[in-house]
Amino acid sequence: MDLKDFVSGTIVQIVDGIIDAQTQCRSKGVIINPLLATNNTFKDDSAHRTRDGKVAQVVKYDVALTVKDEAEVKGGFAIVAGAFSLGSAGKSGSEDSSISRIRFNVPIVLPSDEKP
Repeated sequence: MDLKDFVSGTIVQIVDGIIDAQTQCRSKGVIINPLLATNNTFKDDSAHRTRDGKVAQVVKYDVALTVKDEAEVKGGFAIVAGAFSLGSAGKSGSEDSSISRIRFNVPIVLPSDEKP
């Protein structure tokens, strides 16, 4: 995978994840990625004020992605289901891998409960 495809794919997946979260959380009173007021951040940059005065908490993501390129010879059998692998397999070969990190923040206005 080249850099252009990695950057494009990463951004598309982040956007799709935010849209999915907005859809699922809207009915719960959560605002994901609200419009923020300019020059109105808290000292530690952990929260921001929205344009309508609400406090948006910042959820910070730091994701490491590992890409593996394997050249292998397999023998035997294996059944893979979710996180489990059953069966028997012999394997020999070589593996090249690279790790890429992405960091991004998503501001979120959580629902408030003003009842005593």
